[in-house]
Amino acid sequence: MIEIRMHGRGGQGAVKASFVLAEAAFQGGKYVQAFPRFGVERRGAPVEAFTRIDDKPVQIRSQIYYPDGVIVLDPTLTEVVDVTKGLKKGGWILINSNKNPEEYDFGDEYNVYIVDATDIAVQNKLGSRSAPIVNTAIVGAFAKITGLVEIDAVYKGIENSIPRFQEENKKAAKQAYDSIKSE
Repeated sequence: MIEIRMHGRGGQGAVKASFVLAEAAFQGGKYVQAFPRFGVERRGAPVEAFTRIDDKPVQIRSQIYYPDGVIVLDPTLTEVVDVTKGLKKGGWILINSNKNPEEYDFGDEYNVYIVDATDIAVQNKLGSRSAPIVNTAIVGAFAKITGLVEIDAVYKGIENSIPRFQEENKKAAKQAYDSIKSE
């Protein structure tokens, strides 16, 4: 079983990203589970979302405490939240950022990947310039770094989970898929 924890802020699309990712994995023949955990439910507040992917039915119903990977939709969260808490050694961290991976110091235990999902979302007019919605771009990047889902499955996930701007979201996912930076 692969377990993923997402960190975002209310309004960025972390919860929707977990559902799109689950739908993409489901389209690829996997069993999935996706769910959010909210704190203060307001725009801009930290939010966590979780996705499990497996080859057999997912029976666990708890929060993910020891993820295989972490997705960070807002890079400022790395300064206020321990995004590596419980992350398995050798795990990966995917960050929406315009920095280089070397600028993040998580030690040598993790593989760090960067995609500028904010710029991609703005280019594709997803959300506004001041509040871009980065969820589908981050799922495209996830597909590239893990190989757990194919980009075509991500497109199907978008078709089944995102009611509007499907072509723009697919384009954002593909741009992110093609623009990963790693250490």
